[in-house]
This record gives sequence, C-alpha cells and structure tokens, in this order.
Amino acid sequence: MIRRFELALPHGITLACRAAGDGPARVMLLHGFPEAAFVWDDVMRRLAPLAACVAPNLRGYPGSSAPADVASYRARHLVTDIAAAIEALGAPIDVLVAHDWGGALAWGLAAQRPELIRQLLIINSPHPATFLRELRDSPAQQAASAYMNFLCRPDAEVLLAERGHARLWPFFGAAAWLTPALREQYEQAWRCGLTGPLNYYRASPLRPATGPADALHGLVLPDDAVTVRVPTTVLWGEQDHALLPGLLHGLQHWVPALQVERVPEASHWIVHEQVALVADRIARVLPLSRAT
Repeated sequence: MIRRFELALPHGITLACRAAGDGPARVMLLHGFPEAAFVWDDVMRRLAPLAACVAPNLRGYPGSSAPADVASYRARHLVTDIAAAIEALGAPIDVLVAHDWGGALAWGLAAQRPELIRQLLIINSPHPATFLRELRDSPAQQAASAYMNFLCRPDAEVLLAERGHARLWPFFGAAAWLTPALREQYEQAWRCGLTGPLNYYRASPLRPATGPADALHGLVLPDDAVTVRVPTTVLWGEQDHALLPGLLHGLQHWVPALQVERVPEASHWIVHEQVALVADRIARVLPLSRAT
C-alpha cells in the first residue's frame, strides 16, 4: 500500500512524499520530468518486503513547495532539499535511486554530501561533467537536447497545456506501458501546474547553446566538485532518444566506484517499461542482499 505524507524541511520547503514498505533497508527515489513521485509506486511495492521506501515530489511538483522565482530552482537549492529530506528521515540511507532530473540532484548530492548515502543508483541521467562535454562537442547530443530550449520559453507552460497537453504526450514515444490509469495520474500532475518543473530547465546552464553569449560556453565544473566516490550503479536504457550513450563515455573518471548496466531494448522510460528489472537492480545493492 502506498502511504502519503508531507515532509517539512528546516529551510522552509515542504515535500509531498509517497512511501511503501517496512523492510530493514532504507531507499529514497527521485523522479524526473514530466513526472512525479507516483512513477515509483510499482517499484516501491516490489521492494516493500526489503526496504522502507520514500519517493518525494521534488520542489515545484504537485503538493510540494513551489517558489515562484526561477533562481529558487538552481542546483544548490534542489540538492539542499534532498539532503535535508534524508537528514529528516534519518541519515544515511542505504540507496538513493534517481532518474532524469532526479538524477541531476543525486549526482550533486553524492559529490557534495557523500556521508548521506551508502549506494547510488542512477537511471538514464547524465553526470554533469559528461553532459557538459557532450553539449559542447557532440552535434548529436546537441540536437537530441534541443527540446530543452523550448522548455525554457516564457510561454512553455501555455503551449504544453494546450489541447490536453498534446505537446507533452509525445515525450513518451509509443509508450505501450501508458495505461488509462497511469495516463490520468500524469494528467493530474500536469494540471497542478508546469511552471515549477519547467523552472529546472530555466535555472540550469546545462542546455544546448543558442549563441556565443550562452552560459554554457563559460561553464567550468572542477573535478573535485563533481567527483562521486559513493559506490554507484548506472542503469541505462539505450533506446533513450534524448540522452545518448555517449554520455557514458569516460564516466569512470568522475565516478571511480562505478558499475554500468546497459539495457539495449529499454528507452528513457525504463522505470515504466521494466519495473521488475529496476526493482531487482535496486534490491541487489541493498545491504540485506549483499549479506545473503
């Protein structure tokens, strides 16, 4: 059974959370765009005998605090939310699982506050250093990420909401997994407003450059600021059309304790497509599993 609660953080942000399970391990799961915490429900149910799982709606998403200004969605604030959430629930947690934008937060947290997590499991979310490299050097990744600049438009909310969110559904591709019930969950989340989720893109310099003055050109990510020494598993659906496999090249330079598992038949939406596989890979890195 999925439980819901609100987590009030010391710095004034509240996160609406979903939870399941009462096993001995502790797992937190972070969603991406254009999703919400409900995408983890089936995974959490499968893990329930092994772990107490919590999936927060990130800042700006339904039920969570949604500051109006774009600057409130800069990486340091988002990472602070997750660090405070883990501390409030009891640090360290055994595994931090993260997909898409949730992964961007998780990479930052693991680099800056490694004492809060024992294991990191990233699902189709690029490390900031490889993403910066590919956005600068790879025409293919630049083209694949071009949608990010559309999402930064001041009228993006209006355009995405038109005709029953007609511009959002194609993000999922053919999506055989998109049942009527799941479709309604997405609709409910989107009807709560898209400004907060879109502000993640607006606040980030990591998007394709549109001119010589673009912030991407001057962005520097020192190794010591982005190196992750937490043991890390990366699960990567290779049919991801937005985040290309080149993002995995050289990743071990910044993530020394790294295991990469490529899933050739899965897309960016592997959490929906391969629930059993995702749950199994999380279970494998739980302390209970390592001891058996």
